[in-house]
Amino acid sequence: MAAAEDDATQQLFKENSKDDFLAASEILLRLANNVLENPNEMKYRRIRVGNPLVQSKLLPVVGGLECLFDMGFLEDGEFLTLPAGSSLAVVRHVRDKLSRLCSVARGAGDGGTNAVPRAASHSAPPSVPVAQGAAVTQGTAVNQRTTTNQAMAAGVTAAAAPAPQPSPIVAQGQGTAAASPSPQVAAAVQARPTQTIANLRRLESAFSTRIESTMSHVMLYEDPNLQQKARSVIPVITLQQEAESRLQALQQSGGREAVRDVDVRDCLLLELLSWFKKSFFTWVDSPPCEHCGGSTHHAGSATPTSAELIWGGSRVENHQCDSCGQYTRFPRYNHPGKLLETRRGRCGEWANCFTLCCRAMGFEARYVLDWTDHVWTEVYSHTQKRWLHCDPCENVCDKPLLYEQGWGKKLTYVIAFSKDEVQDVTWRYSAKHPEVLARRNECREMWLVNTIHNICTRKFHHMEEARRQEMLHRLVVELVEFLTPKTASSENLPGRTTGSLSWRLARGELGKAVTTRQHQYVFRLMESEKDSEVLHIKYSCAKDLYVRSSSQDVPTWKWHSCTYSARSVLRKEESDWKMAYLARDEGSESAEMSWKFDLIGEDLCISKLELKAPSTTFENGSVTWRLCTEDNCFNVPGSQLMEFQTFDLQRSQMLTITAVLSGGKGSVAWQHAQLFRQRLDDTDFPFQIILHLS
Repeated sequence: MAAAEDDATQQLFKENSKDDFLAASEILLRLANNVLENPNEMKYRRIRVGNPLVQSKLLPVVGGLECLFDMGFLEDGEFLTLPAGSSLAVVRHVRDKLSRLCSVARGAGDGGTNAVPRAASHSAPPSVPVAQGAAVTQGTAVNQRTTTNQAMAAGVTAAAAPAPQPSPIVAQGQGTAAASPSPQVAAAVQARPTQTIANLRRLESAFSTRIESTMSHVMLYEDPNLQQKARSVIPVITLQQEAESRLQALQQSGGREAVRDVDVRDCLLLELLSWFKKSFFTWVDSPPCEHCGGSTHHAGSATPTSAELIWGGSRVENHQCDSCGQYTRFPRYNHPGKLLETRRGRCGEWANCFTLCCRAMGFEARYVLDWTDHVWTEVYSHTQKRWLHCDPCENVCDKPLLYEQGWGKKLTYVIAFSKDEVQDVTWRYSAKHPEVLARRNECREMWLVNTIHNICTRKFHHMEEARRQEMLHRLVVELVEFLTPKTASSENLPGRTTGSLSWRLARGELGKAVTTRQHQYVFRLMESEKDSEVLHIKYSCAKDLYVRSSSQDVPTWKWHSCTYSARSVLRKEESDWKMAYLARDEGSESAEMSWKFDLIGEDLCISKLELKAPSTTFENGSVTWRLCTEDNCFNVPGSQLMEFQTFDLQRSQMLTITAVLSGGKGSVAWQHAQLFRQRLDDTDFPFQIILHLS
């Protein structure tokens, strides 16, 4: 009995701030004294779970309810009840222990010390209300106190929801600081569904199991044999050379000062992402028929074989051939070593294998699990001193708002796992913290803080002192990042590109049907081009790269980076055909993109244009080019620009080149008009613009 009592009271004392401990203890002491002073009055032995004091003072803190259970209270539907035959000595013992700990807390400042600092619920509600239909007021729903043992997070589970004055972080031993909850956060708390205690415990148990299981899984990435197996399939030398070239190109285009926060390892990460997406791994909706090679459709599940179970293939899909009717098995392998061999799957397999490849290349990497069903990787940049979001499925780096802003995801929990730590990184991926908070109902916030804190304490205990200090410093930096919600970028982040259209529509991850980019990039003359009287731009769709040949081959990545405007355009990579091209957004009827050249103010003009802009059409798809100078526009059919064509522009100083894509039939009409289609391994630059000046 004593051990259990010690566990609950000491947990309440050690794992909460002083103010939270004293507030909870005050309620517990009052309840205990009521029973001891009125032993025969049942009204003092029955506590409604929906009581505002229970919700605001006991449920949020670690150990609060456990102390009641230690006194002998039992959960009875919407009540906590102390049975008539329960021992009053037990109640008295717990009360006396709490009284002594309260005296210690009032005399010693903070309620306890911890080996590893824990996260602050700096502007998030620390709990989920647990009584069905119970009212939560702004004054009691949110606790924003922050102490040092909650400020340097071993797992940041609190959102930085917008508030006029966020809670300050105070030094250890200097007490606590409080701030009023923001209206947004209070509203978020009120919007959360309530839970019974039994259901909350079940949810938290499942949550804990998932955390522990994923923690165990990420240790596979540390197997030296698996890392060596990964390096044997990664073109390490080639990627390193390409990274060096990328860094040199960046330095040439922006100067060393402009790229001082980027080093060759950052460039190597980008090359690894690109290689993994374009050359190594394959997305699978339905695998081709293993009997005739035809297309298949999902036809239920199959029982895994012992050989499949060895590699974590506990889920096996059955896919039936549309032609021969035979079945093809698709095991969803969970072992990264096996995925190095199969090289296919969906986002789970992609992130699983890619994280191993990152570790094999010497990157510090986290496996990131999104509770709304997606997975990706984070890689630590020592140059930038922060974690970079990396999604191998999309070949995207450092665009954390992609899912919320681009795909339209309703995020809840995003947890990152590595050999060294577990972190709640939800707030990196959201600009809508109050909305996220309202959806977080699978556990109490402080329960999650303490769960992650305890895991990290164990992890940190086995580290060398230098490594421990390095990790603690990173945690401080990460917490500061989370304190301020991100601002949604003006950039139109794309919807999801991997998976079938119907699958993405079903998941609500297609993003906006029409995207318009107004980059308004304008080409103006460099000094070398004035001297040579030539401006030469070329673009590779395979590499998604512009090169300014007339100015020391300065590179610029991404198709839209040099466009004046673009509407409903996307770049598509076909992993099965190994092809890349520009096309319309899915669902759009037409698309346009333009490039602009401005020589006004120069003593030169455009005498002649040479243009090569190959296109590919299917069915009744159409590509038309529109060339506009200051006072004249004319159209050119796409079929006439498969090779260089020359146009006399009559000494113009302004030129806009616009591609218009339209037509096509059926659900894939968007693919029936394509620009610059080429193989992914092609080194040519199909789109070229040469302006001759005079």
